[in-house]
Amino acid sequence: MSQLNSSMTARLIFLLIALLLFPFLLYSQTAPSLLTRYERTNGQETATYPEIIAFYQQLDRQYDQAKLIEAGTTDIGKPLHLLLLSADKRFTPTPGKVMLLVNNGIHPGEPEGIDASMIWAREMLKANRVPPNVLIGIVPVYNVGGSLNRGVSRVNQNGPVEYGFRGNARNYDLNRDFIKADSKNAVSWQRIFQTYKPHVLIDNHTSNGADYQHILTYFATQKDKLHPMVSGYMTKTLQPELDKALTSRGFEPVPYVNNFTDTPESGIAGFNDAPRYSSGYAALFNCIGFVVELHMLKDYPSRVKGTLAFMEEALRLIQRDATQLTTNKREADAAVSRQTTFTVSYKPDRSKVDSITFRGYAARYKPSEVSGLRRLWYDRSAPFSKQIPYWNTFVPDVQVQKPTAYVIPQGWSEVIDRLKRNGVQMQPLARDITLEVEVYYIADYKTGQRPYEGHYLHTGVQVRTERRQLPYYKGDYLIPVNQPANRYIVETLEPQGVDSFFAWNFFDSILGQKEHFSDYVFEDAAADYLKHHPEVRRKLDERKAADKAFAESAAAQLEFVYQNSPYYEPTHNRYPVARVR
Repeated sequence: MSQLNSSMTARLIFLLIALLLFPFLLYSQTAPSLLTRYERTNGQETATYPEIIAFYQQLDRQYDQAKLIEAGTTDIGKPLHLLLLSADKRFTPTPGKVMLLVNNGIHPGEPEGIDASMIWAREMLKANRVPPNVLIGIVPVYNVGGSLNRGVSRVNQNGPVEYGFRGNARNYDLNRDFIKADSKNAVSWQRIFQTYKPHVLIDNHTSNGADYQHILTYFATQKDKLHPMVSGYMTKTLQPELDKALTSRGFEPVPYVNNFTDTPESGIAGFNDAPRYSSGYAALFNCIGFVVELHMLKDYPSRVKGTLAFMEEALRLIQRDATQLTTNKREADAAVSRQTTFTVSYKPDRSKVDSITFRGYAARYKPSEVSGLRRLWYDRSAPFSKQIPYWNTFVPDVQVQKPTAYVIPQGWSEVIDRLKRNGVQMQPLARDITLEVEVYYIADYKTGQRPYEGHYLHTGVQVRTERRQLPYYKGDYLIPVNQPANRYIVETLEPQGVDSFFAWNFFDSILGQKEHFSDYVFEDAAADYLKHHPEVRRKLDERKAADKAFAESAAAQLEFVYQNSPYYEPTHNRYPVARVR
């Protein structure tokens, strides 16, 4: 009997232990490994989208210093995730704490940042090395739709075995969508940026173009577009020390090789990063942006290690200089609030040139086996190191004086939504009112003949200015230009801006004339109008004397009279965003 009791007791104990261990055993069988696909395949493969998200979910569960959030949706219908790392477990912006935002997979066929960030985050958490004065944000995959569309579309690239596609679920290149925000991805990303207001942005990519020895290239936010308070630190401290550290680790960097019409030894031009790009968008808010470009022809493990080295060294310097970074941005924001003159378009100044050390391969030519014609190739048996020119100075092309405020009718809701999402302070009018304003008329512009990222871009915009008394209505918006978002406001609302909302077609309906005339009827009215308005007759005669083609065109002359008469609609070509002085 005692043996029976002993046996039953042993079974009960075993059952109890099994019940206690069951959740752990089940979790162990279903929990994803914290060893990445990249590591498991010796650097030959990149993680799939489900693996990436499962990996970060596991970090969230395992470490209190990590928090994975869904920051919005994307065009594929899946969420845009953001991993936050904070030593003190406070995952919101904190005064005195610098914010670093890392963006991965904007082009999922360029996946170095995806794999490098997974390893980077894991190792920081394992070693308890999240800096106490830095809030780190990592976007695991920005272009979710492109990540799910795996294949081998980048024929020029040396690995990995399979990867995502450049276009997103709507075939947008998201690195042209930062200012216009056509995609849900960009809408969610802008909310991340405006919520956390990063001091530094790292956007990870792979290069295209020439062959050369360097593994790592990058460009920073164009120095002449940043406020001097931020640009001075970036060019004199952050970049030189970052370059030195990367060189000591075997990743000697050079500026992004932005040369697709000639070989690199002829020189490299700085990248004109307009606000459509991540670094150009960041510049509007006094944020230093780095676009990291690993060389497409280097093996994939070298590219991942180079990306990891860039992030590690950048974080080391950001941690060291956190106080300076936060002070610089705070003072730059205040200065921009007071700034009166803004540049809305830049052009390169080729008269100013620097010299950089470039390690390349000799460019040679031989007959093509495809066409039989002359083709370029790079001779890796003939490496060289020499000084080449680097043009990285940009000067204002178009400048404007800011008004006291802009006023925008509430009907332009697409623009208003974008302004609000980007932190622009706006005041709805409390009642109907007539205001004296300065209005633009679009005098001339050129439009692309082929679509570009879903739009037919306007360039070369010319305007004329008139002062008018115009009615505005309760619910229309007054936008004061005395705030840190001033650069964003001016560069998007001034129609001559290279990436203005006018350039991206948000106001195209004003370009269409809604009423016209029948010439045989208007002939008599036009003649009568000229009799009673000799000043218009005088202008007509002067134009005929100066322009032979005009003098020989009855239709053109009738149109001239119409446009100088009260019958011509006053809203045709009138830009709807007015300036209040």
